[in-house]
Amino acid sequence: MIKLDNIVVKFGEFTALHDINIHVKEGEFLTIRGPSGCGKTTTLRTITGCIEPAEGRVYVKGEDITDVPIEKRNIGIVFQSYALFPTMTVYDNIAFGLKIKKYKKKQIDDAVRTIAKKVDLSDEQLKKAVSQLSGGQQQRVAIARALVADPAIICMDEPLSNLDAKLRVQLRNELKNMQKDFGITSIYVTHDQEEALTLSDRIAVFNKGFIEQIGTPNEIYNHSATEFVCNFIGDINPLCDALTDAIGGIDKANHNYIRLERVRCNPDDTFVGAVFNGKVISREYYGLYIKYSVDIGLQTLKVIEKNDGVNIYDIGSEIKIGISANDIMSYNAQTGEAV
Repeated sequence: MIKLDNIVVKFGEFTALHDINIHVKEGEFLTIRGPSGCGKTTTLRTITGCIEPAEGRVYVKGEDITDVPIEKRNIGIVFQSYALFPTMTVYDNIAFGLKIKKYKKKQIDDAVRTIAKKVDLSDEQLKKAVSQLSGGQQQRVAIARALVADPAIICMDEPLSNLDAKLRVQLRNELKNMQKDFGITSIYVTHDQEEALTLSDRIAVFNKGFIEQIGTPNEIYNHSATEFVCNFIGDINPLCDALTDAIGGIDKANHNYIRLERVRCNPDDTFVGAVFNGKVISREYYGLYIKYSVDIGLQTLKVIEKNDGVNIYDIGSEIKIGISANDIMSYNAQTGEAV
């Protein structure tokens, strides 16, 4: 559906994107994730036509659109700021692009009202100025405006970042459902790890203008291809040499890690692995789970335990910690690649 072929983007002497190759399947939801300045938005703007690459080509359905003007690419765009016209009505905001394209009045009215229903905007809200709406409603207007012309692709740049936490979760779920209902190919840029893991069919992790890994959320999280991805996606424990020696079966010449949920608290007799005596030195309560810091002598480990409301360890509690060598993620100390 969308193919970025050896894309290089430069701003003067600075190279923002280095030889980027991505193939997005039709109907797929691809999220681009990475630290600030890594090239996420630059990649999105290259796809939409806002930025012209110094090298490489952009293809949609096999057609080279690298030199096609932005308004002729049939790509919907939702910006972080929504970029709505605050004094115009919701109706006119959604209809704006159709008017520019000189759609007939009846076509515009049908399209606006149809898409408004799909994103849960009422006829009453269509009459209001955008400035009268809540942040969540404005986000729906921005999505409706992007979808009203039935684009082949929708690109979204941090569309939920200005909302409070509860509304973000609600609209995140609605956004994924809408994407499935429309069957539209979506490219989504976010700083939010939870958004990336829950929304995506695949995630592309960027670092300093390079792609570190593209894969499913499970591949990115549980089978991180590089040490950067391992540290960037999710919380993790780096293991000291003394601990890797004690666990056994691990090459301490590598950099070794274990995810918090893979560390076992008070494992039973069926557990296969190394078991250490530890003491709880801190506790963070998150509701669904509890995060502990446990001193096992060789080092302090972070541990996540499901909150069952019964087995909650107080600070100072002595517990046992189990680690299996099979749960260790190892990376070459020189190249940073998984081994």
